[in-house]
Amino acid sequence: MQLRDRLNTGLKQAMRDKDATRLGTLRLINAALKDQDIALRAEGREVGDAEATAILAKMVKQRQESARAYEEGGRLELADKEREEIAVIEEFLPRQLSEEEAKAAIDAAIAETNASSLRDMGAVMGILKSRHSGQMDFGAAGAAVKARLA
Repeated sequence: MQLRDRLNTGLKQAMRDKDATRLGTLRLINAALKDQDIALRAEGREVGDAEATAILAKMVKQRQESARAYEEGGRLELADKEREEIAVIEEFLPRQLSEEEAKAAIDAAIAETNASSLRDMGAVMGILKSRHSGQMDFGAAGAAVKARLA
């Protein structure tokens, strides 16, 4: 089932369950996807599943930063609300790779590109992003690739 279909099914279920937090979060996701659809209209295309996954990952990251800021400011109720939204968004993201799986993916990408120096880091990251979009933290993966190639 495609991501948009899963989102619409989840939205309908949240309406039936009268789950305000889930409903609001799913509406925010739909709004973000529609905004991107409008931006891509000039190219004559819509947001695909890979792009939608990237949008969802960005939304999770934004909420994590907000939750951290709220905690530092002593606004724990707002931090909890952000975490609830993160939980809803993550339901629609692919399963995250474990640390071992991420290391194996990095090793495979390095072997495939015959990377030997930091100059090859872009090619390695390109392969990782194409194969594991939404499944790994590319900030951490970049640091791991850099450490391996240094």
